Amino acid sequence: MDLLVLSLMQRGMLTSTSGNGCVNDFSRTLAALAWEQKIPVNAVTIFSGGTEGVLSPHVTFFVSEEQSGPSGLSACVGRTRHLLPHEVGSAQHARQVALTVVQLMKEATVTPEQVHLVLVKCPLLTSAKLEVIRAEGRTPITTDTYESMSKSRYASAIGIAVALGEIAEGALEDALSLGEAWSAKASCSSGAELDDCHILLLASTTASEKPLTSTQGELRVISKPMTDAIDAASILDLLDQVKKDEGKVVQVFAKAEADPRGHIRGWRHTMNTDSDIHSTRHARAAVGGLIAGLVSDTQIYVSGGAEGQGAPGGGSLCSTGLAAAGPSNPCM
Repeated sequence: MDLLVLSLMQRGMLTSTSGNGCVNDFSRTLAALAWEQKIPVNAVTIFSGGTEGVLSPHVTFFVSEEQSGPSGLSACVGRTRHLLPHEVGSAQHARQVALTVVQLMKEATVTPEQVHLVLVKCPLLTSAKLEVIRAEGRTPITTDTYESMSKSRYASAIGIAVALGEIAEGALEDALSLGEAWSAKASCSSGAELDDCHILLLASTTASEKPLTSTQGELRVISKPMTDAIDAASILDLLDQVKKDEGKVVQVFAKAEADPRGHIRGWRHTMNTDSDIHSTRHARAAVGGLIAGLVSDTQIYVSGGAEGQGAPGGGSLCSTGLAAAGPSNPCM
């Protein structure tokens, strides 16, 4: 892995770690300590804890060969400024994400229609940060450290939605207060190991109206949000597109959440009322099992907590793949 990092210019990396995905998930911090010293300082890392069920802990690298030509996939990275403790989950948080995403689109010369997924790793509130907020005489977005994870994810998702034109910039604060807006292309995960937002944007380098099929061996990216936790049809639709391109799936990125209404297609579920296992862990296991079975791969990225990231109870879904006759070790 060190040889790969040395020989290629790295854009970013995503890691699914084997922790619980909660505030005290030490696996994310350990992964950050192990990996961030090995990668370029201008790369970003997005560590998402929780590999329940059949999901496998794994690392996905986004790299580009220094001498390579253009690919069908554009992967660009950036960071917001450090967020002050009282800004986590706030309108300022959302605006900083929106600003960075807009900047990344300009740098990559892509339009919102060409963007298929924006992944964000965002901070959460710890006990120490809550003490800082109180000492400054400010009011935190919440005093519950676990709830701050969802507040941070939602603010990040709203920022993405504003940047992509899914909601109007003037509606940002209303969207935050009402809690009902969402982006079809957002994937946000929160953690205690950072104070800024790490952002990875995946876009197609061809116009959205052009057909999927392109140069053999070219990386492609496609997306379609899942409407609920058992939406196999959306996954199969993406797989059919890959099949028509005579390609193969390289990686799948999905968000998952227990439907907050307490039912799925009219059937009651108990994920939100289990006192032993949090609903985010149930959702990762359920959606992870569904996708893994359909793509025959357990090394897929499924992140829990989909507030504002797809319709309620559903989540964003994105796949990267290779056209026919692609190389065995693709670079992005």
